[in-house]
Amino acid sequence: MESSPLPESRIEWLRVGGDPLKWQRIGCEVTSDGRIPMLFCSIVISPDAPTGLSAWGLSGLDPAITEIDGIVTVAVEPMSPVLCDHPNGGTELDHVVVMTSSLDRTCAAITAATGAPLKRIRDLGSMRQGFHRLGRGGLIVEVVERPEITEAVASLWGVVINVTDLDHAVAQIGEDLISSSKDAVQPGRRIATVRTEAGLGTAVALMSHP
Repeated sequence: MESSPLPESRIEWLRVGGDPLKWQRIGCEVTSDGRIPMLFCSIVISPDAPTGLSAWGLSGLDPAITEIDGIVTVAVEPMSPVLCDHPNGGTELDHVVVMTSSLDRTCAAITAATGAPLKRIRDLGSMRQGFHRLGRGGLIVEVVERPEITEAVASLWGVVINVTDLDHAVAQIGEDLISSSKDAVQPGRRIATVRTEAGLGTAVALMSHP
């Protein structure tokens, strides 16, 4: 008998180590329990966790799964969408970036664990990108293969936050902590990168809505 197809999972939260005050400096509202509520997927700040993105929580997942190609993975129950007034105008996470030494290996692991297929591959010379969408309306996972990465496991690298008014957010945060906005790869959208001086410990960018 053939097994039933896996239900597509959804990323409910991303765990990051660091100081909540530094996220507040870039205009993110942080709850008393260290959560940055976003529609569909939130960021959870754990001061005791390693610096940077260290784990993700997925719903619709086999509870026996504790890692996906080396990424610490926690099976959780689906969460209700949460709306929050962030000073930077953030509403949702657009995508999370995963770094890997093998696009084929990592994308196969994501599909096997979540049921989310590889939607497309983009070749950029020595770099390749693959894209999954986890769940209806859920977060896009951008998998990036680079030749200088040699580890045999993947890692969470950064996130992009959609904001209602990018120019206002950039002006509010200030040039010491964020770059000027520029055209994004996605047609008709613009993006600004949070500087390392912000001390978030992970790559973060703000982007205009589609």
